[in-house]
Amino acid sequence: MKILDRYLAGAVIVGTLLTVGVLLPLLGFFLLADEMDEVGRNGYRFADALLFVTLSMPRYLYQAFPLATLIGSLIGLGTLASRSELVAMRAAGVSIGRIVHAAIKGGALLAVVAVVIGEGVAPIAERKGLQWRAEAQLGPVTLLSEHGFWARDGNAYVNIRDIRSGAHLYDIHIYEFDQELQLHRATYAEHAAYTEDSWILRGISQSTLDAGRIRTSHVGHTGWNSLLDPGLLKIVVNEPHVLSVWELLRYVRYMTANGQDARSYQVAFWGKVIQPFLILAMIFVSIPIVLASVRTSGLGSRIFLGILVGIAFYLISRTFSYVALLYGMNPLVATLITPLIFLAMAFRILQRVG
Repeated sequence: MKILDRYLAGAVIVGTLLTVGVLLPLLGFFLLADEMDEVGRNGYRFADALLFVTLSMPRYLYQAFPLATLIGSLIGLGTLASRSELVAMRAAGVSIGRIVHAAIKGGALLAVVAVVIGEGVAPIAERKGLQWRAEAQLGPVTLLSEHGFWARDGNAYVNIRDIRSGAHLYDIHIYEFDQELQLHRATYAEHAAYTEDSWILRGISQSTLDAGRIRTSHVGHTGWNSLLDPGLLKIVVNEPHVLSVWELLRYVRYMTANGQDARSYQVAFWGKVIQPFLILAMIFVSIPIVLASVRTSGLGSRIFLGILVGIAFYLISRTFSYVALLYGMNPLVATLITPLIFLAMAFRILQRVG
């Protein structure tokens, strides 16, 4: 039985690797085509866009891995079905549960690889790509580091720890220097927003160095004449899907503690938590598709059906994500409901096939 388990698991793994080999170039082509709109702006070259897309690929591969696993399982197990090997296994007394168990073993290895890519490689590569893109578009006066975004703004250096969509900045440190490059003023602001062609700082604490003395002041809000372009800052926004699961957990705790709406980060967090289990679920979903059509459908039909199932899964899961964001649905429930529906349907079909 161990040989049979390795054979079935190997079919799932090989089919998934073949699918990834086809999906990656397609993803890269569409991403590069989308990035071409930025080429030529502020010295941003085709080589810069190509490198940025290359460094972004691990994240997109991680997001597409459940679909790749679904199609790969259909290819691997469907090939066995087309050669009547699954029929021979069933005739020899191999149960459907044994086939499922063996396929899930292959999926477990794929899930481990996906987690390494999604939580280890993708966040690092994404940051490198964003830093490269920022420097190519804004110049070498910008830097992305573990302590946030750094930029030169005239005679001042700005450190922004948290950048969110909609031109909202949080945890801002501004260091202003005089003509002799001596620190003249240090400003901290809790929040900055871009409204009516200008920045507004809020929750300000300011320390001014004057003749060897330090004067401290606190201001509720004031204008900020900065050269930072909110349009260009979009390239370094901490979007939820870019962060690792641990960074998302930290963001959720931070925003909850400060009374801010963390639902988008909670949805992304739970999505990443269940991603490995989703890969296993897609293998389980693929098996009834193969067994139910073992004698009536060709490999192409199974792959097409798998693609339709994957698209339906994506659309339904995205719908529940938007419901969670708009109507306050529990993020964990919104994340789990779609895979549970598909697993229940797959289990029902397996019962009928058995």
